[in-house]
Amino acid sequence: MTRRHPYEAIDDFQRWSRAVTWVPPGSFDPVVAPRFSVGPDDKLATLGSCFAQHLSRHLAGQGFNYFVPESAPATMPDDEAARHQYGTFSARYGNVYTIDQAVQLFDRAEGRFVPDDEAWERNGRFVDPFRPLVEPDGFESSAAVAADRALHLAATRRVFAEADVIVFTLGLTEGWRSRIDGAVYPTAPGVNGGSFDPERHEFFNTDVDAARASLAAFCERLHALNPGARLLLTVSPVPLIATAEHRHVAVSTAWSKAVLRIAAEAMLDRFDWVDYFPSFEIITMSPHADYYAPDRREVLPLGVAHVMRSFHDHYVEGRPWRAGGPVGSPHRIPGGAAVVCDEETVEAAIRATGR
Repeated sequence: MTRRHPYEAIDDFQRWSRAVTWVPPGSFDPVVAPRFSVGPDDKLATLGSCFAQHLSRHLAGQGFNYFVPESAPATMPDDEAARHQYGTFSARYGNVYTIDQAVQLFDRAEGRFVPDDEAWERNGRFVDPFRPLVEPDGFESSAAVAADRALHLAATRRVFAEADVIVFTLGLTEGWRSRIDGAVYPTAPGVNGGSFDPERHEFFNTDVDAARASLAAFCERLHALNPGARLLLTVSPVPLIATAEHRHVAVSTAWSKAVLRIAAEAMLDRFDWVDYFPSFEIITMSPHADYYAPDRREVLPLGVAHVMRSFHDHYVEGRPWRAGGPVGSPHRIPGGAAVVCDEETVEAAIRATGR
């Protein structure tokens, strides 16, 4: 049959009017063809930006096999476990905002990379430069930092080696690293410990080519260690809290999210065991709903619920959606606590200077 034009036989989800404009409230769903599903016995792990924590809480609360090899001591009260970020992610790596952070985290867990920075001072105590907020009161010595780090990296290696599905939420392209060995920090030195030295530290902003190369390196490392793993990539819908580029923060946000989205799409073209889940699109493009709080950064619970329902509908098998709330978890997940976001401390640091 001859077509009058190439758009004659496209599906409704390919047309803006039918896929966006006229969908009923709450029914916007940009997932079309998931590449894999998550079974009830699959070990599912998370890492990435602060938005990834919503998925962690959902999975644990819905009774999934949420994989947490670095769990809180049995004697630690629940509120303290949450304060020390046990269960916030699958291991206590804190926010992994940039792709380069993820690559280096993998290499550190494998013993391939040992950063020059061992510990930073903060208020007379010591913190890990690469996860400065997981021990909120700091460690008593640099030796204590090293001892806890060894346990943490061993658990992190288990995340990469044993997980069946890993959800990696890409958050930022801007970051700070050491000029000495290229080690990438979650926040700038001086914000959560240590002090900034332009001779030792530098700003970077990952471009499209570098983002694709780094994300491919992460995927290749993961699959070499764990050939059966599946990777679900998402892009955080949370804007930058501040930009180190000399331009409007909204422009930097758009640039950063575009780069990360392109990098994620490139992995779909390259690896058949990688998929992309459009949480970014659900929050930013849903018709009939504004899912942002008045600060235009925080995502409201209604938006999170929309994302989680879509994820559940398309990726989950053997377990119905429980709209009534969590059913409990073998891990102590900080479900009632605020989302932990290292980036928020940048704003606090700016205000501390009187600005």
